[in-house]
Amino acid sequence: MAQELLEKGIEKRIAVLGSERVQSTLHEADDFNKPFQEAMTEWCWGFGWSDDTFDLKTRSMLNLVMIAALNRMDEWELHLRGSQRTGVSKEEIRSLIHIVGIYCGVPAAVSCFRIANRVFKELESE
Repeated sequence: MAQELLEKGIEKRIAVLGSERVQSTLHEADDFNKPFQEAMTEWCWGFGWSDDTFDLKTRSMLNLVMIAALNRMDEWELHLRGSQRTGVSKEEIRSLIHIVGIYCGVPAAVSCFRIANRVFKELESE
């Protein structure tokens, strides 16, 4: 079961974050953090992202709001970039950040807007 979840997890992780990002993360894993990378890939991506209850776009939006609520802005940026692969629009991102501001606080929303502005500029210049 663990191998099946790991394989599903790698597939979903690549679909959202991109092959280059996932392959480099897994390739750079060493004896210290490899067990965590594998467990996280099995649990988060293989178990959490691989059922058919929500589509990838909906999961991306849920993740963005929850990660912002936890004030984990490095992960928020990663999932913001991934949300562009799952079809979340710029307008939807703005609305999600408004919800973050209302329920999680203005400082969290300010951080999200800063990151989003930078990421969107980078993506537009590619």
